[in-house]
Amino acid sequence: MSVLTHPSNRVATGVLLFSASLWGLSWMPLKWFIAQGLTGPMVSLLSYGLVGLASGIFIWRQRAAWRPQWGLLLALAVVGGWANTAFVNALMLGDVVRVMFLFYLSPVWSVLGGWLFLKERIPPLRWAAVVVALVGLWLFLGGPGGIDLAFTFVDFLALSAGFCFAANNVIARAAQQVPMVSKTFAVFAGCGVISLMATSALGHAVPPGMGLGVWLAVLAYGVVWLLLATATWQFGVTHIESSKAGVILLAELVVAVMSALWFGNESMTGLEWAGGALIALAALAEATDTSPVPKTQPQGT
Repeated sequence: MSVLTHPSNRVATGVLLFSASLWGLSWMPLKWFIAQGLTGPMVSLLSYGLVGLASGIFIWRQRAAWRPQWGLLLALAVVGGWANTAFVNALMLGDVVRVMFLFYLSPVWSVLGGWLFLKERIPPLRWAAVVVALVGLWLFLGGPGGIDLAFTFVDFLALSAGFCFAANNVIARAAQQVPMVSKTFAVFAGCGVISLMATSALGHAVPPGMGLGVWLAVLAYGVVWLLLATATWQFGVTHIESSKAGVILLAELVVAVMSALWFGNESMTGLEWAGGALIALAALAEATDTSPVPKTQPQGT
């Protein structure tokens, strides 16, 4: 029990790396779902939304604990809900490699958020890791040959998902009085509400004749895969300062890109490989950093 309530830095880091791996592989079932005729908002509604609806009772039971920071809990639902909804839709509609690289500007937002809002003292190595990650992104987008500035709706979804994901890390770190269960399920509830609004506005519906196997797969994706990935992520970002958590989660990028190259028939140019190598190097430098963990004061409302 003490390991869960007061985990060591190694335990929290390991949990966060496990969560990153689950997120990195999430494109596989998502691509399969779109091949079955499901849209992104519908998938996020059926997966996140159903879990969020069922979890409402757990959030309500913990109201005495989170009431002093109810505003942060609501912010988690909104920001986390958009991050996951946008991420699901971007992966279903776009190129996995491009989506992941745009999404992973999130470590930059995490460092800045931890520095500005949580008053975290950022060691020079972590600032350097962010710079290296940005250089890697620049190389991926074209580098010396000129950056591809064509910006699509999928690019917007990926970029906004990364920004909101980083903001959720900062909020989760600040909401120290909010129980882990409420933090986790608030994201599902928020994603469900946003997905419901999107499906209603766009007129999306479940494909006619959708088989039982597809229904079960979507439910399993939400109840098992996403719930486990979200819970372990919330655990990790709660017990690791947001700047470090944001860069550790770059492991998700490595898993997603390598699996997309191996199994998704995607490819990368030499510049893209160089950029990816720099981003992986930044993640390694952050994950192996042994500098003392700065203390932050819990933020109240």
